[in-house]
Amino acid sequence: MLKIVKNSADLSLKRSVEGGTEEQRAAVLSILEDVKQEGDRALLRYTAAFDRVELETLRVTQQEIEEAYQEVEIELVDVLKNAMNNIQRFHEKQKRSSWLQPEESGTILGQVITPLARVGVYVPGGTAPLVSTVLMNVIPAKIAGVEEIVMFTPPQSSGRVMAGILVAADLLGVTEIYKVGGAQAIAAAAYGTETIAPVDKIVGPGNIYVALAKREVFGLVDIDMIAGPSDLVVLADEQQNPVYIAADLLSQAEHDTRSAVVCVTPSEKLAKQIQQEVERQLATLPRQEIARAALEEFGAIYVTKTLEEAVDIVNQLAPEHLEILVESPFEWVGKIKNAGAIFLGEYSSEPVGDYFAGPNHVLPTNGTARFSSPLNVDDFIKKSSLIYYSKKDLLQNADQIMKFARYEGLEAHARAIQVRVEKERE
Repeated sequence: MLKIVKNSADLSLKRSVEGGTEEQRAAVLSILEDVKQEGDRALLRYTAAFDRVELETLRVTQQEIEEAYQEVEIELVDVLKNAMNNIQRFHEKQKRSSWLQPEESGTILGQVITPLARVGVYVPGGTAPLVSTVLMNVIPAKIAGVEEIVMFTPPQSSGRVMAGILVAADLLGVTEIYKVGGAQAIAAAAYGTETIAPVDKIVGPGNIYVALAKREVFGLVDIDMIAGPSDLVVLADEQQNPVYIAADLLSQAEHDTRSAVVCVTPSEKLAKQIQQEVERQLATLPRQEIARAALEEFGAIYVTKTLEEAVDIVNQLAPEHLEILVESPFEWVGKIKNAGAIFLGEYSSEPVGDYFAGPNHVLPTNGTARFSSPLNVDDFIKKSSLIYYSKKDLLQNADQIMKFARYEGLEAHARAIQVRVEKERE
């Protein structure tokens, strides 16, 4: 049963930390090294071992993409297209442009925006076909101007990729897709193989082996984040509907046995109603075992003295998803300092953001909303500073620049300025 907590000393969000065991880290390091040394041969071997399928080729063929449409309902294709439009409209507003700032002295300063050349998107297989992952990772990359987007996803026992994933990728114009999952996919993306060219950045969620592999290759390539299990916090006052809150908590709990789901409220009456409603709804949930494990290990209802205290708790928790279910929610949103995505009002259930509204659902987990942001167009660009310094400004500021350099003990820095000044002052 979802526990009710009143002691303020216990007001912390218990989370599953994505640190991994020594055995898991050792396994990942071994896989990375094997792929680095053996390339395609290692990928095929690990696919046979972990996915129990013998592949002849790693890349998904155009025929397989076309055949995937036969397995997907036309209504789902329409849903995907509508979701794509919403996500594209939202992310288009995040686009940046290069800029220049000319000064009267002749100096020109600025910033040049350049998209990444090649990005790898990891789409997990697992117990649920995360078709939405394709949309949320590929769309901002395309809007940023990334020319080469390559997708990695584990094959099913049939040797094929899940049809919905292929259809979503095709609708977005992604045709370079490889039937590779796990740490070996991250290795292929980072190091490259005979078949697969290396990428500049790897994005997308995965299991602990994927997370550890991303951590290991960071620096050789960029990554989006080390994502932990999903979490949801609901901030609710006494007037809210316990049926809605219970349903929303369960929608997150069914993700993973390590998902953290929490309600924070000043109403003990509401807390008890939610507790009862969760049990009622859980009884008919298809993924009941997963959800119950998450609720028992990482779930809680925190009862506070006031709504203001509840907001303080929310900011301490720094949730990935935050639902504000209170009267006049816009009056409270300004008090929220730490949250990946904020859902306001009873009609803004978290799944609205997962699939359809437009904002990205790749969000900071494990309390990292304290310092990081949702996946966005900026994650797929580089910024270069531009400096065109005029003779006038160099002569005027040379003494200050040289003094600064000599204070740091870098005489060659100072002399690089000095030789120019001496020549101009001859």
